[in-house]
Parts: sequence; structure tokens; C-alpha cells
Amino acid sequence: MSEYILEMKNITKEFPGVKALKGVNLSVRPGTVHTLMGENGAGKSTLMKCLIGIQRPTSGEIYYDGKKVEFGSPAQALEAGISMIHQELSPVPERPVCENLWLGRLPMKNKFMVDHKKMVSDAQELFDRLGLDLDPTEKMGNLTVAKMQMVEIAKAVSWNSKIVIMDEPTSAITESEVEHLFKIIEDLKKKNVAIIYISHKMDEIFRISDDITVYRDGEYVTTDRAANLDVDKVITLMVGRKMGNIFPKVDCPIGGAILKVENLSSGKAFHNVSFELHRGEILGFAGLVGAGRTEVVETIFGMRNKTSGKIYKNGVELDIKNPADAIRNGIGLLTEDRRGNGIVGLQSVGVNTIIANIKKYGFVLNKKKMREDAQEYSQTLNVKTPSLDALIMNLSGGNQQKVLIGRWLLTNPDILIMDEPTRGIDVGAKSEIHTLITRLAGEGKAIIMISSELPEVMGMSDRICVMHEGEMTGIIDRKDFDSDLIMKYATGKIEEGATA
Repeated sequence: MSEYILEMKNITKEFPGVKALKGVNLSVRPGTVHTLMGENGAGKSTLMKCLIGIQRPTSGEIYYDGKKVEFGSPAQALEAGISMIHQELSPVPERPVCENLWLGRLPMKNKFMVDHKKMVSDAQELFDRLGLDLDPTEKMGNLTVAKMQMVEIAKAVSWNSKIVIMDEPTSAITESEVEHLFKIIEDLKKKNVAIIYISHKMDEIFRISDDITVYRDGEYVTTDRAANLDVDKVITLMVGRKMGNIFPKVDCPIGGAILKVENLSSGKAFHNVSFELHRGEILGFAGLVGAGRTEVVETIFGMRNKTSGKIYKNGVELDIKNPADAIRNGIGLLTEDRRGNGIVGLQSVGVNTIIANIKKYGFVLNKKKMREDAQEYSQTLNVKTPSLDALIMNLSGGNQQKVLIGRWLLTNPDILIMDEPTRGIDVGAKSEIHTLITRLAGEGKAIIMISSELPEVMGMSDRICVMHEGEMTGIIDRKDFDSDLIMKYATGKIEEGATA
């Protein structure tokens, strides 16, 4: 009897123009957390899609629970006992949480009628068992991204699977929710469930992993016990080289104020937010999920309505009613939700690069110039793609993010807002994006950067605006950065009279 619940041997996967997997291996023990490591594009997610039947391997063999298998669809994998939490969420926003949870397996009163009462009670029972504060009757679209992620985690656990695949499960949840997830993982391990875990967060990986497998450029590198590895070893194995400073912050000349926000409010999301942004400055926004950071920048960009307050650029008040107004005024926004309102998945890399700049190519589109611009930014940002004609949905998350950054750089904004620019991105791509952000600041562009990773926002920013429950609780200069101080502001625990 094999010691492994899963063995994937010599798996290859070829797409037109690219070989995504080149004979890779994976062996997973029951009752363990087996983490897959590698840069974006290394093949981790592709390998998991081959396992659960989203994609068919070009060659290779899969053995599950001692038997050779080949799943033709995710439904077959689920029935066999393999469930997956995907990195990119796919909720049905207009339907309640309980329907999203039991989608495809709704409890029925009879052949034609759904048992709504049982659906709600079963969902509540699951949430209670997992200790999740979720309302089964709430409309899915009303939830934060973090709570949507917790619904996805609950859904995966609800199948009582022998293997649960978790692809970047903590990329959008708070620290307390991460702790909750780790408790769920410990309970699953006690039930002899195997967890295949994909993450780029090193502190998490070494906290929960039993085994680590590293891939690079679609090839298998090594597997070892987590106890035999450390952060530096894993990074070197991932990227094939030693990494330099992960936060390459350099002091750039800070110019005058280019953006001034005065007492800005938007309904119940946030109120009376005020700050200034200067040329050449990286202004960080910190706070817990739900603090209102994203809502503030979406209001500045015209994605949501302001209810009061004023926005000035170069001393002139702006009337921004929609994103087109913001773009005309030299403001770009890299959104938090890459899939939901970032990429146009069924369009090419080229189209996704130039789409925000489309009016500049004339009434009769200058396709030659469009392609030249897309090619220039693809090369400048080191986007790994078979061609500009490849669908962006087939690229890794890190490469999709680079395309979106290229999109906004092409509009030549004075102000670039980056909401979670490195979420779900490997250390190599993170370093590239951090270097790019620093270079843009050095060129005089003004950057607003939101990050839920405290080391990142402290490592990259000149000043940090901290928010708590829709209010700006403090603005801290770089010389005064302190993680405890920032967390006190982020949790609203600063004593009265304290200053940043």
C-alpha cells in the first residue's frame, strides 16, 4: 500500500505555443499540508486543473487512493473526494449565500421543488460547525471579498473530501480569518484529510506546511519536508537565483501636492476622509479588510458616488462622475479584484493592454500603433505570454497583473492608484512590481498603494494613511513607521490625544 493518497507522475500539459508543464511530479501524504511553491507561471494552478478535470493532461499518470484515475470534469473529482478552493472567486452575486454554497447539489423536496428551508438550515449548521459568522440568507453580492472567500472555504470543506486543494486561500482575508482557516486545516488533518496548499506568503507556508514541492518554469525542482527548508532556500529554488531587497525603496524627490482630498464621504462606506498626495510620493493605505480603503480610491476614480467632500488636482476642483472622467484627468486605478473588474478574460493580452487608451487610436483604429504599444509594454514589464493574441485568462495571475499595470501606464497618468498590486503574486513578480513602483515615483508620478500586507506597505511607502471602520485614524511619516503603532490606528485603539 502506497504511503501517498495522491501521486501525479510525469505530467505534461501543452497549449498552442507553450508547454505549461514539462513532466512534473507530485506525491501527497494523507493528513498533511503539502504546499506547492513557484513563481507565477511555474505551473502550480495548471497542475491542479489537470488533477480535477478542468484541463486534460497531454501525458502522464495520476494515482488517487491507490487507483489510476483520469477525471473528465470537476464534478467527477468532487464525487471521488477531491475539492478545490480557487484563487479567483466565481460567486453568483444576485443569489443568497446558501444557494452559492449548495450550487449544483440543492436539497430537493421532490423532483421539481427546492427545499429552501433545509438549504438554509444545512448552511447554518455548516457555518456553526466551522465557527463562521455568515448569514445564509444574505445576498452573495453584498459580502466583502473576504467573506466570499470564507464561503468558498466552507463549500470546499462541505464535500467531506479526502483531498482539499487551497489556491491562495488567504489572499483576500483578514488576519483573524487566516487564524480561523488554520484551525479548520488542523481539524481536517486530524481527520486524515490531505491539504494541497498554494500560497506566496512565506510566514504562512512555514507555519502550516508538512511538505513543500517547488516548481520552476513548468518543471519539477524538488520535494522536501518543510523542516528541512527555510525562506532563503525556497526562494532560491523558486527563482533559480538569490533575491535582492524585496522592497527596493529609494528616496525620491517629493514635489508639491498634486491631489488634495477634503472631507470625502460615500454613504456608509466611509466619511470625512482628508489627505494630500505629492508628486514623487508613494502614499500607502493600511487598515483591516472592510476599513474603507478600497471604497475611498473607487470614489476618487468615479466607480462609486461621493455623498460629500471635494477632490482637487493641482488646486483645481474635479467633478469626477465616472472612470472616464478620472482617466481624462490623469488618474489610473489598478483594481483590487483583478478578475471581477480588471481583466477582460475572453480578450487577448494586446486588447487588455490598450483598452483604457482606445480613444487615442483614432475613429478608425490605428491597429499598427495599438500593437506596437501593447508589444512595448509587454516587453518592458516582462509579461510571460506566448503572444499578444493569447487570451489573458490563460496567463498566470502575476502576468495578468503586469498587463493591467501596462494598461494604466499607457494612459500616462499623473496619479496611479494601485489596490493590492501584489495580491496572489510570487516573490519574483512582487520584486519586479515593487521596483516598477519605485521607478514611477522617481519619474515624478504620484502613487497611492493599498496593501493588506503590513511589511509591504511599510517597506514601500513614504507616508501611510491608516483607516478604521470608514474613518482615517492617522497619517504616519516614514521616519515614524512602527507596526504596533499602525495596528493601533487600524484597530481604533489609539488613545485620545495621540498623534502620528
